[in-house]
Amino acid sequence: MSQPNPGTHLIPILWMDDTAVAVNKPAGLLVHNSKWAGPKETSLRQIVAQQLGRRTFPIHRLDRPTSGVLLYALSSEAARAWHAQLRHPDTHKTYLALARGQIEAPRTIERPLKDGKTPRPAITHIQPLCYNADEHVTLVIARIETGRRHQIRRHLSRIAHQIIGDTTYGKGRINRYFRERYNLHRLFLHAWTLDITHPFTGERLHLIAPLPSNLLQVIYQLFPDCSIEQPNSRNLGMQPI
Repeated sequence: MSQPNPGTHLIPILWMDDTAVAVNKPAGLLVHNSKWAGPKETSLRQIVAQQLGRRTFPIHRLDRPTSGVLLYALSSEAARAWHAQLRHPDTHKTYLALARGQIEAPRTIERPLKDGKTPRPAITHIQPLCYNADEHVTLVIARIETGRRHQIRRHLSRIAHQIIGDTTYGKGRINRYFRERYNLHRLFLHAWTLDITHPFTGERLHLIAPLPSNLLQVIYQLFPDCSIEQPNSRNLGMQPI
């Protein structure tokens, strides 16, 4: 199958073959229909299916306010294989976030989180990139070993480094300040890269979702001298932990 031109679609296509498609999810869209959807709300899954002219099958999820790399399978069989591969230890997902306060050194947050009624193990690795002393915020890379609901948001909130723009776990006063001062009207959390082995071909994929302009604008204002290197399978920005 030929790869669609990302520029011709409402939702940018990052990569595609006969088994799956990777898209750059915009903030504000639900990944698929759920109990949280409005009565006439269109999910990202529906939009991508319409763009491709074929059914899509969810493999994993991103929170509604989060942007970035998201995979859909193109058959139910492929969905099972890709879902299993996402759980493999060699699969790495990295996120970029703007956190409240100063995070001076890499750290690992290992605190169980409830998915439903039962606490389940959850591990998040945090690597600070840049710090703005005037606004008291740190740009960080987060890598998760588990995939609990709102994991990065909840873990950073637990250590008093809430993500800027988080209306559920963050600080309303700080969020309002960044809306007014930096025109940031969303959660500053972006699923930046996904490193995964193709379950059918064995090819190693390094998928990168370019940062949206509303986040880039904030980065340029807060960290004009900060060099941000895109993480990959050899340099996850996480060493040593």
